[in-house]
Amino acid sequence: MSDAPTYDFVVIGAGSAGVRAARIAASLGARVAIVESSAYGGTCVNLGCIPKKLLVYASEFPEACHIASSYGFRVRGVEHDFAALIANKNREIARLNGVYERLLRNAGVEIVDGLARFVDPHTLEVGERRLRGEQILIATGGEPYRLHVPGNHLGITSNEVFFLEERPRSVVLVGSGYIALEFAMMFRGLGAETHLVFRADRVLRGFDSDIRDAITRELVHRGVELHPGAEIQEFREVDGETAVVAKHREIRAELLVHATGRRPLVAPLALENAGVEVDEDGFIRVDESLRTSVPHIYAAGDVVGRAPLTPVALAEGMYVARRLFGGEPRPVDYELIPTAVFTTPPIATVGLTEEQARERGHELRIFMSTFRPLKLTLTDSESRTTMKLVVDAKTDRVLGCHMVGADAPEIIQGLAVAMQAGATKAHFDRTLGIHPTAAEEFVTMREPVR
Repeated sequence: MSDAPTYDFVVIGAGSAGVRAARIAASLGARVAIVESSAYGGTCVNLGCIPKKLLVYASEFPEACHIASSYGFRVRGVEHDFAALIANKNREIARLNGVYERLLRNAGVEIVDGLARFVDPHTLEVGERRLRGEQILIATGGEPYRLHVPGNHLGITSNEVFFLEERPRSVVLVGSGYIALEFAMMFRGLGAETHLVFRADRVLRGFDSDIRDAITRELVHRGVELHPGAEIQEFREVDGETAVVAKHREIRAELLVHATGRRPLVAPLALENAGVEVDEDGFIRVDESLRTSVPHIYAAGDVVGRAPLTPVALAEGMYVARRLFGGEPRPVDYELIPTAVFTTPPIATVGLTEEQARERGHELRIFMSTFRPLKLTLTDSESRTTMKLVVDAKTDRVLGCHMVGADAPEIIQGLAVAMQAGATKAHFDRTLGIHPTAAEEFVTMREPVR
């Protein structure tokens, strides 16, 4: 082993949190090194947000072609080259990898390629090299996990979906969270027979109940076969297909996709050598300032498990860098995090669900509207848009905005600004709508449904 150089700041992981923290720390004068064992950009760029949304875009074109016929277009003989889609996606991701690498190098960050492992609280081992950090940030992200049942080695995880060489004829996805729903809609949109198998009685645990109902209707409308309440016992190969075996049922498909969630990627780090504690689920324990059980070691992003979202990871990385090396550290506000699920149509939400608001003791007025989008009125589509406002009855403050429908993420992003400013229902009512749009419905809902 060579002598270990000492850095002011060593970042483990070149994903959203790590890259942001490294760049800001370097801009504030710190000597910074970042360690990455895979591609730059982390989960979001390589195995999450960006490639996922590109595939979702692709899956929406067949419906667009169908809708076009109602507007007088004669669309016939449309074919899809799945391999070309993946190749084009790979080219774009490679371009983004290069962008992230250049951002780091231009900021003066030293890049160390390899897998980091703690030797002691200040020293990391990366291959044949060692490096020391006065301050260290762990931002290694997460990885998919599989159910612990016999045959769980069969099939693929959400990571491998992005590298399929051809579109499967049929798919069975295990899971009911946002990853499972996004891929279910994507595969179905591209024409695959699609099954969604899950143990819960409903999809999207943690989302507003009315939104869960709305997206369930969309899943059924689009032909996704739902199998709720499935206590999965094993996976096995049967006649060239993979079977999900549950009590009283068996679902077979050409491709099995494990989409049961993600877990923190910490195993390679040897955290015990540094004295960094994790919780019962494997997430790194941190305090309100993202400091771990070791005072000079911090953690941010998916490895912390507070909110596995790219903007949250960026904000956490920025906060740690500014806290350590100057600037204006601004703690992350975990109360009003806008988020989206890129199903078809998409879901977007900000603030409290109705259930959360009631649990916190709020007296509520609930406003909701469900309607057929104008774009679909010339078609035979049964898709509906659902919008919901959760309002505190005493203060009139809007506590939550929720939507299922076209452009929901674009609309909710603007409403998130209003909620940060403390908008009340009266503010919504006084705002003139843009007509004809779906968004205007948020400012024209006058009578509470309950």
